[in-house]
Amino acid sequence: MRIISRYLAREIYSATLLVFAALLMLFAFFDLIHELGDLGKGDYRLVKIFGYVLLSLPGHVYELFPIATLIGSLFALAQLTAHSELTVMRVSGLSVQRIALSLAKAGLLFMALTFVFGEFIAPLSGRAAQELRLKATSSVVAQEFRSGLWVKDAGSFVNVEEVLPDTSMKGVKIYEFDPDFSLRAISYAKRGEHVSENRWRLTDVAQTRFESGRTVVSKLPEAYWHSVLTPDILNVLLVVPEQMSAWNLYFYVQHLSENKQKTTRYEIALWSKLAYPFAVLVMIMLALPFAYYQGRSGGVSAKIFAGIMLGLGFHLLNRLFAHLGLLNDWSPMFSAIFPTLVFFCAAMTMMWWVERR
Repeated sequence: MRIISRYLAREIYSATLLVFAALLMLFAFFDLIHELGDLGKGDYRLVKIFGYVLLSLPGHVYELFPIATLIGSLFALAQLTAHSELTVMRVSGLSVQRIALSLAKAGLLFMALTFVFGEFIAPLSGRAAQELRLKATSSVVAQEFRSGLWVKDAGSFVNVEEVLPDTSMKGVKIYEFDPDFSLRAISYAKRGEHVSENRWRLTDVAQTRFESGRTVVSKLPEAYWHSVLTPDILNVLLVVPEQMSAWNLYFYVQHLSENKQKTTRYEIALWSKLAYPFAVLVMIMLALPFAYYQGRSGGVSAKIFAGIMLGLGFHLLNRLFAHLGLLNDWSPMFSAIFPTLVFFCAAMTMMWWVERR
């Protein structure tokens, strides 16, 4: 049994690595084509474009783990079925459950790698890629803290409490300095909306100006603000919950709770981060009965196509339930875990059906 487990693991590892290489080359090519549209913008040259593409790869590795594992496992098992090796294993007395246990042991490595990439490598490399692109294409310098997003804008420092999905801003504080780095004015706006290029409309504005030994306070229902900030830059600066590590998500959820803010989106992302490594194991479990069932109904190309469809179905179901949970205030744990449970139940049901045959 140990020899068979090692043999199955070797076949699945080699097939999955092959699939990963193909998919990563494809995604890197798409990223390269997309970034070439900004070639020559500021200091964004070919070297930095290639750097951005390379730094984006770990994020793709994390996203592709379930799909690549499913396709690689289907490919490996289809090859074993085509050469009757899987049939010989079953005739020799190995049940579907024993073979599945061997596949599960092989999948533990993929689970660990998924966790490592999602928790440590992808968030850091993704942030580094965005910072590289931002610095090359714009003079804006920014950093995100617990107090919100801080941006250097010419002679001002801007603090934004929250960037909404439509790239409008809530709680905008603008600290203006003169050429001698003396504080000249502090402005606070409850909301900021992008009007045109480098122009924002601020509403409910309270401004404090420091003028030759006196302080002038004024309140305006509306004001216009010229800034190098644009919605595209905010999209780059804004770290979406799905790209944050589980550790950072946990503490950010605590921070939002303490400030009486809505946490649903971040809780769904947190539970998704915890469930995602197990999805890799579920994909391997799903590959075994599916490959066996399709043994006489199609070749390797059919298995690969089926794997792509199943992987896309899993990805779309994950996204769908994340959005439905956010819209309907479902339990974050249910919204994040339900798609994985559906595919796990499907895998168990198909294994039971194959065993009965």
